[in-house]
Amino acid sequence: MFTITTTQIDAWIVAYAYPLARILAFVAAAPLWSTAGIPRRTRLILGFAITIAIAPVLPAMPPVAPASLAGLWILAQQMLIGIGMGFAARIIFAAVDLAGEFIGMQMGLGFATSYDPLNSSQTPVISEFIGLIGLLLFLSLNGHLIYVATLAQSFNAIPVGPNPLGAGSWLNLAELGSKIFSSGLLIALPVVVALMITNIALAVLTRAAPQLNIFALGFPLTLMGGFFALAISMDYLAVPLQSLYELALASLLGFAVMPTQ
Repeated sequence: MFTITTTQIDAWIVAYAYPLARILAFVAAAPLWSTAGIPRRTRLILGFAITIAIAPVLPAMPPVAPASLAGLWILAQQMLIGIGMGFAARIIFAAVDLAGEFIGMQMGLGFATSYDPLNSSQTPVISEFIGLIGLLLFLSLNGHLIYVATLAQSFNAIPVGPNPLGAGSWLNLAELGSKIFSSGLLIALPVVVALMITNIALAVLTRAAPQLNIFALGFPLTLMGGFFALAISMDYLAVPLQSLYELALASLLGFAVMPTQ
């Protein structure tokens, strides 16, 4: 007679429940998938599909019943890891948006904002443009597929277990947060320097010819100079963005659990 024990049922459930908690949390927090343009049902189906695809090759899950107190603790920890990984990936795209804001402010387009339905907020047009360029480059590099591969690899680097996350995991996120400002400034630096030179030239011109209306002359020149410098920098934007994406992928595996005493 064929019989199924409660232990076997729990083993089948945890083989998918624990990875699903981490994967759904990552999909809910990671860029591209977490935007309002993707319905929640689609994200849910995507999380289930990734879990079913990678669950057979994952390491063995801890033999803890998912409905027990220890099982709920593991589920909460997996959700926390997934959200942290998604946040680490999102920080890099925040650096790209910050670069667009730097460029827009220097060009005099800081007031030119449009409503972004994906983020449900007012976004500067230059920041929106740079962000779309970065997202298209990310997709052209198959970054979304690399995210899935890194997510599958995380179950080997960050095994599922009752041990809490170490302090270095949160230090990893804190250090990555500093990259928002440093990387954003480095991306925007060529255009910002070109506009700074333009403003210095306009200041010298105003000093030499005070009768010129600097307010009527300066804004068009700054605007044209900004677009010209931005067009030239597009050819060199792929290299720093690619290095940022590689940093994000490395940071996804920067979480570590505390060793067992």
